Amino acid sequence: MTNEEILTRHIAVEIFSAVLRRGKGLEEEFSAHMAEQDKKRPLEIRDRTFVRLLVTTTLRRLGQIDNILARYLKNPLPDRAAYVLDALRLSTAQLVFLNTPPHAAVSTGVSLVKSWGIGGFAGLANAVLRRISTEGKKIAETQNAAEMNVPSWLLRTWEKAYGKETAAMIAEAGLQEAPLDFSVKSNPEEWAQKLDAAVMPTGTLRRAKSASVPSLPGFEDGEWWVQDLSAALPAKLLKDIEDKRVIDICAAPGGKTAQLVSAGAEVTALDISANRLKRLTDNMNRLKMSVDIIAADARAWWAEEGGDSERFDAVLLDAPCSATGTLRRHPDVVWHRTPEDVLRLNKTQAELLETALDMLDEGGELVYCVCSLLPSEGSRIIDAAVEKGLAERIPVTEAEVPEFMISSKGDLCVMPFFYRESGGCDGFYAARLRKKG
Repeated sequence: MTNEEILTRHIAVEIFSAVLRRGKGLEEEFSAHMAEQDKKRPLEIRDRTFVRLLVTTTLRRLGQIDNILARYLKNPLPDRAAYVLDALRLSTAQLVFLNTPPHAAVSTGVSLVKSWGIGGFAGLANAVLRRISTEGKKIAETQNAAEMNVPSWLLRTWEKAYGKETAAMIAEAGLQEAPLDFSVKSNPEEWAQKLDAAVMPTGTLRRAKSASVPSLPGFEDGEWWVQDLSAALPAKLLKDIEDKRVIDICAAPGGKTAQLVSAGAEVTALDISANRLKRLTDNMNRLKMSVDIIAADARAWWAEEGGDSERFDAVLLDAPCSATGTLRRHPDVVWHRTPEDVLRLNKTQAELLETALDMLDEGGELVYCVCSLLPSEGSRIIDAAVEKGLAERIPVTEAEVPEFMISSKGDLCVMPFFYRESGGCDGFYAARLRKKG
């Protein structure tokens, strides 16, 4: 056991606690802790990768982990011992799901508890972790992972929409570690070789091995960008947009914006978050792409700036949503969202769609998408707009995406267990509409 091993696990506990107990976002918290550590003593790439893997695995498997711990903790730990509980959770993740050598996981777990500064728990930690090191994996084999690691309200909603078997497959897909997916400007076969990746049936490049993204060939030259296979599909549904005026609403961090620029469009990228737009700006600069960037709420901006002469040829609306289709990459989401959050988002989604349709020239096309498989965030929003006579559906075709991704209504519906053998994909919904006069 080394000081570095203790340090990485302590940082992982701190990030995990901030995400679970204070509602912080995993990406932001991870970046903040790494930046703070860089000021002291930067971690090696392998250690940074391990910290992230440990936190994400613990979040993905938290229901199972807590169930295992409850078998050995006769009484719940007091609130003041939150650090102890979280150290036990991460140690259990190592023992049961990450195949860390038992002596290392137990030793570092006990050392974390000792370093916490309040005595009386080290013996308990040692006893609990030693038993889990011999019995934990057998317990995990008997657990229902889909039921334990997803809130019941979310699982029940998926069951109602897609059936119990499919809902379980959606939940289980969220437990996978996501591969690295790329969209490239050109020459996908050539870049697949350079990036040690495979070209997926949809055109996305997929690398199975983890890596430091900035160190990969082509990053500095702006030849590609990281983008999940599912996220790359909606922008492709806007056809013949070369030299057309297109607005990308809720555009940050810019993956879809880059696709629109690559297709030859004159793109306006709009997002309500100035901070997120900084990432988009950085990405556009690296990719050597020029876009008009606006920081605003689309509804307020259009009310103030919109007019007949300002309308666009096409709109891409990546609406704010629960993000419950992205659990492989963002396992913190499942512990942050509530049914009340979804109801609030539904109101925003409907308003943004109406605004986006108003931005279109008559006969113009719009693609609405969400990284969620909840019908209230996807098909129901579209159904309501069609029923109001605001737009008509343009069905997605088999010439554009694989047939199994097309819903009965002609919309795009990507299940996270598609391409499961190579790492799955994000759950995504998209619909294409034509504005009616």
